[in-house]
Formats: sequence, C-alpha cells, structure tokens
Amino acid sequence: MSNTNQNFSSFWCINKTNSMKRFFLLVSFVVAMQSATAQKIFSVNYQNQADIKVFVVDYVNQADLKVFKVDYSNQAQGNKGLWFFVEYSNQADKTIFFVDYQNQSDLKIFFVDYPNQAGWLNTSKKQLLY
Repeated sequence: MSNTNQNFSSFWCINKTNSMKRFFLLVSFVVAMQSATAQKIFSVNYQNQADIKVFVVDYVNQADLKVFKVDYSNQAQGNKGLWFFVEYSNQADKTIFFVDYQNQSDLKIFFVDYPNQAGWLNTSKKQLLY
C-alpha cells in the first residue's frame, strides 16, 4: 500500500511541476507578445537609422494608419495606432523617420484627435509595426 502512495505522490509532484512550467511559459509568452506589439516610437534624425519611413498625409483617406499620440507608455498597447513617443531610441520598439515626400515612405499616417479614431485603414502594412 505504501508503494502505491509513493507512486501517487511522485506522479502528483511531477504533474504539479509540469503545470507550473506550462503556466510560467504561458505567462512569459503573453508578456512577450504585449511588449512586442507595443507602439513605443522614437523619431530619428537620419533615414538610415529608422526601422520605418513615415509620411504624414493631409487627409485621412490617404493614410494607411490613423495615429493618436498617447500621454503615457502604458496606453500604447497593441498595434492599434496608439503611439507613445519615447525620449531615447533604446526605449522604443520602433524607430521612425519622417520623410518629405509620400513616395519615399513605407507607411502613410494621419494624426487623429481622439484615441477611438485610431486604427488601420490598410491592414497589409500592419506587419511594419510588429
């Protein structure tokens, strides 16, 4: 009987350890995905330093992405057009350079007045900010 109890307690410890490993892995994955899609942006001075070249359009219907500038970094979650501009490039998830002409850009943006207006108009460009 004691051998059966030993086997059961050994089995329970192994499963408990595996469950904890799986839970930790899942939590790590979720945190990594959140930080990977955060929109913390740094504007660089030179085109060759940028991940993405951006042009600001005059009209919303010309844009690939409608952008709202948020006040705090924790508001810039997900790839939804909510951007937080950081002070240093090492804090940014993406670096951008504002180009002078639309044909030089990778992404065309339009700045909106309210956060609920932000979002993608051209979803084929969405991968640029992942």
